[in-house]
Amino acid sequence: MGRPSTKPKDLRDGFYIEVRNKNQKNGVKIRRDTKEQLEIAIEEYKESKDVIVLGQLKNGKMIEIPGLS
Repeated sequence: MGRPSTKPKDLRDGFYIEVRNKNQKNGVKIRRDTKEQLEIAIEEYKESKDVIVLGQLKNGKMIEIPGLS
């Protein structure tokens, strides 16, 4: 057995949000393929969790999404 990898995982292209329990420091990143799916996920989680919109990942670069907060 060898050591586990220390290189961070590469993220796939798509739209990302981070969902956290209220008053917590760490959360889970959630990816959706389209902006419409992302908006549905935000509506679903925002009632019971803190939702942070991270943006759109395209070719390894994070792009802010205008109109979402």
